[in-house]
Amino acid sequence: MDNSNEKMNEVQYYSDGNFGDDKNVASKPPVQKKKLPAWAKALIIIAAVIAGVVLLTSGCNSMLDSLKEEFSFSEPGNEVVTDFGHEYIGALYVEGEISEGTVGTYNHTYLMNSVDAMIEDPENKGMIIYVNTPGGSVFASDELYLKIREYQETTGRPVYSSMQSQATSGGYYISASADKILANRNCWTGSIGVTMGTFLDVSELLENLGIRTETITSGDNKAMGGSYEPMTDEQKEIFQSLIDEAYDQFVSIVAEGRKMDEAKVRRLADGRIYTAQQAVSNGLIDQIATFEEAIDDMKAAYDLGNCTVETFRAETSTDLFSLLGEAAAGGAVDADLIEQLMELDGKVQLSYICEVRK
Repeated sequence: MDNSNEKMNEVQYYSDGNFGDDKNVASKPPVQKKKLPAWAKALIIIAAVIAGVVLLTSGCNSMLDSLKEEFSFSEPGNEVVTDFGHEYIGALYVEGEISEGTVGTYNHTYLMNSVDAMIEDPENKGMIIYVNTPGGSVFASDELYLKIREYQETTGRPVYSSMQSQATSGGYYISASADKILANRNCWTGSIGVTMGTFLDVSELLENLGIRTETITSGDNKAMGGSYEPMTDEQKEIFQSLIDEAYDQFVSIVAEGRKMDEAKVRRLADGRIYTAQQAVSNGLIDQIATFEEAIDDMKAAYDLGNCTVETFRAETSTDLFSLLGEAAAGGAVDADLIEQLMELDGKVQLSYICEVRK
């Protein structure tokens, strides 16, 4: 059969699902998509970020629980037992950022309980604080400092501070009353001062995006420190008064512990960091030495040669943000930053902390 003279119908498939002869189908004009204005795109991005953070914090708890089960992550314990059966020097490990709870390598309750246990144990003959911290909460730093002072006043036993890589701000605060402060030659210490914030003011950004906020308060300063309104001069003065009081407390602690004139302490206490050698020169520490040398020094100075050294060191805690932080070590995601930003708005915390880490 000869089909050479027959005209073949050309069939096309259109996006609307219809088939047809190309002659019978009218050409359709291209559909013009309506573009979103810039402010709408910005709102969508902000909403997406907020939604992601909410999902991250609220929807991942079950995942974290299963991870803990699978990889045997354990919750840190706070119980302290000192039934060693011999005389000993207690090595109290203060590591990580000082806080009122449990964060990473720092467990406040465990440390407080450890000092209490040593106070009550007659076999304990001294305490050496292993300090490797940038500092932290004013409240927690002072509470641990007072507990160490209680140990000194109640038992009369020696206390040494052995500073490692970093013992700044709150790390120096808890060390100030020690009978002797020794530091590794590569240690950074000092940073005597107080910090608060940092405060974010996004009011101008919101205004540019056409977003308005309203906060109902009982007074002009009730919501001070929030991100949605500029801080007034009065509010800055209020915050400064909190800083000044905490700073005066820090200075007095150092002056008493180091037997220094307060005016000299204030000259040193402008927030700067000191090397170990600089700290020896200005009287903030007594000697450059390793942790092992600090132990030998205490044993020799207080006739404790027969004592062993028993370690009081909290278990490392694991939470969602620390897991994410470890997973993002390459820098793709900063989980700590996300957590800090979430908790920042409208909240204020005084800190004896030095953000610089070696």
